[in-house]
Amino acid sequence: MSRREEICVPGDEILRQREFMRLVREQSIGEIKKYNIQTFGCQMNENDSERLAGMLSEMGYVETENRDESDLIIYNTCCVRENAELKVYGHLGSLKKLKEKKPDMIIAVCGCMMQQPEVVEHIKSTYRHVDLIFGTHNLHKFPELVYNVLRGETPVVDVMDSAGFVVEGMPIRRSNGIKAWVTIMYGCNNFCSYCIVPYVRGRERSRSMEVIYDEVLSLAREGYSEITLLGQNVNSYGLDLPDKPSFADLLRKLDGIDGIKRIRFMTSHPKDLSDDLIDAMRDLKSVCPHLHLPLQAGSTKVLREMNRKYTKEQYIELAERIKSRIPGIALTTDIIVGFPGETEEDFLDTLDVVEKVRFDMAYTFLYSKRAGTPAARRTDQVPEETKKQRFDRLIELQNRISREINEALKGTVQEILVEGPSKTNASILSGRTSTNKIVNFRGSDDLTGKYVRVKISDVQTWSLEGVII
Repeated sequence: MSRREEICVPGDEILRQREFMRLVREQSIGEIKKYNIQTFGCQMNENDSERLAGMLSEMGYVETENRDESDLIIYNTCCVRENAELKVYGHLGSLKKLKEKKPDMIIAVCGCMMQQPEVVEHIKSTYRHVDLIFGTHNLHKFPELVYNVLRGETPVVDVMDSAGFVVEGMPIRRSNGIKAWVTIMYGCNNFCSYCIVPYVRGRERSRSMEVIYDEVLSLAREGYSEITLLGQNVNSYGLDLPDKPSFADLLRKLDGIDGIKRIRFMTSHPKDLSDDLIDAMRDLKSVCPHLHLPLQAGSTKVLREMNRKYTKEQYIELAERIKSRIPGIALTTDIIVGFPGETEEDFLDTLDVVEKVRFDMAYTFLYSKRAGTPAARRTDQVPEETKKQRFDRLIELQNRISREINEALKGTVQEILVEGPSKTNASILSGRTSTNKIVNFRGSDDLTGKYVRVKISDVQTWSLEGVII
């Protein structure tokens, strides 16, 4: 971190970056500059891309979906899974010829991958047509970095090792006028042995409750009716703030905002989920009855080696407590198959938890080694074929449970927030229940953004079908 970064307070930094936005904008007066952002990874990456889009808009750029006509291309990267990294490298390689045709085009790479020094060195040596590399901690410096590229200082590489403060007040451009993501905290303190996130996102840093409230209030005034609060572990919200407000306190404050009908959040760590939060979910009218509660593994031995800090029995008891106190709640989860050292007995424990808890949906993953994590150094890696066989068994069980849960909804009437045409069939509309289930139905396009009542007429494993009543 430079001396300038150490002494710069957030307010000064906002003014400084806004000056660079002005300087970049002045360089393109009379021209229409276009940008294209490709985002990999989680909702927090999507929210970061919205901030990049906001800054680009202030710099005079307009968005295009056509990569070939872009003047600036950004890849906002994820390093949680190996496949995401390989996709980024493939895209960067394919840009070489386009860069030769358009030498003034700026190619930028940012996000979690860039917080890994070996990745930065690989890109610098292998993809020399990349103009700009920056990380997760200095996203706010993007206007300054673009300005430096335009001045001919390429490649520009600016990756901070850590983030000392949360920068507020930077512009944001959301593409969806119905639902909005609101980041409430950055970083993670948990250091699960398989996870790279604490190394690339840094330690936990909460935004103030007042700033979050003002952002959500502004979204309500703009017409948004559903927000999703984001954090690597929202249950830890506020622990680093002077007055130590809890996540439940934040929900109670936001619940009173007129116009916000639905509040969702993710992700919750089981070890930190309090009775106070369960009560808030039950009692607050705007908080949706849906909880994403990552299990990761069902074996207490594997959970200990993952550094998850709860047991199989504790997780099951927590799930039962949640369901008893919030009737009708939908529980979803994340599960990793094939963590190093996982035995058949360990995997049967995972199946046992899935059978007992009965998740509405599970996001399932084959364990993927992440360089720099303790689990990647283990010598007892599970063979790929064994992982795939277990994965298929888990999917078969979860699909059956998901279908059975959905079957129980047939004939019920659900309130749906209409999101627009279905992604798989543009002739029908799609929306979600308060429990986050996708519902497809026929209706006019002017219903988008509105709440409608739909009677469920048919069910699929991952979605519902219905008729407006």
